[in-house]
Amino acid sequence: MIKRLITGAMIGAALIGSQAALSADFTLRFGHLANEQNIWHQAAEKFKEEVEANSDGRIEVRIYPNEQLGSEMDVINSIQLGTAEMTITGESLQNWAPKAAMMAVPYAFRDAEHLHAAVSGEIGEEIEAQIIERANLVPLAWFERGPRELTSNRRIEHPDDLDGMRLRVPNVPLFVDTWEALGARPTPMAFSEVFTALQQNTIQAQENPLSLIESASFYEVQDYVNLTGHVRSWIYVVIGRNTLESMPDDLQQVVFDAAAVMQEYQAELFDEDQQRLEQALTDRGMEFVEVDIEAFAEKARPAVLEALDDEQRALFDAIQDL
Repeated sequence: MIKRLITGAMIGAALIGSQAALSADFTLRFGHLANEQNIWHQAAEKFKEEVEANSDGRIEVRIYPNEQLGSEMDVINSIQLGTAEMTITGESLQNWAPKAAMMAVPYAFRDAEHLHAAVSGEIGEEIEAQIIERANLVPLAWFERGPRELTSNRRIEHPDDLDGMRLRVPNVPLFVDTWEALGARPTPMAFSEVFTALQQNTIQAQENPLSLIESASFYEVQDYVNLTGHVRSWIYVVIGRNTLESMPDDLQQVVFDAAAVMQEYQAELFDEDQQRLEQALTDRGMEFVEVDIEAFAEKARPAVLEALDDEQRALFDAIQDL
């Protein structure tokens, strides 16, 4: 008898849960590339919690980490086709909105404060407006990304110290041109090959955010983190414009409010994680080296400007004037 009662209660609870899911007026399929431990995923979970709590079950958020819905570009295409609703995306948006290229231009930003001022102000609004118009995606929130830093086995304090250093870069023409202008010998290479290439001295240096320096164990084959901060960037959480506009005003406000909470939550996690990463790499034996940022930026600028079109150059100049 007791067993039948327990079983009945469990079935009843399951039915209530399934009915709640079925009763949602809108389902937001949120796919991204990060794993479950990444702070982007933790921020996405915060968004889900806020939306579902404050929409009285009228919006359900389903999160798909680890590229379960495909690559970044795959999910963007799915949103535009209506088979997904949300993702986290960055400079890939320049395929539609050229102004989004600013999200990965070397030495566009002097420091984190400069980046925040640009993204939160009129420049950010200008970039977002072009994304909405041309990609049909609405940026809901933005996350700061860790700056790209140069690791090596000798101290680099000035561009002159590079002196033909063999440096791995991703296969991005702007990155290749920039490091050539700085005096290095940039070598495009798949990320999966970098550790072995450093170990075998095929290359002498590489550049990446601290998170990837740690996760790829580059501390085992590199002694210094030279704080070049050559790319400071951010990434957007976007939703399909058609999806957002299909919602009544009150539910749109729920989404925007949840996004604001998500952005603030991610910023807190990001600051904590950057401090943790610096300590973890120091504990692993890496030394952090302050560099002459102005000398790097000045020497890189001609190559950067050459790579930008007129519209992008105007935006770059506006950022410098902030």
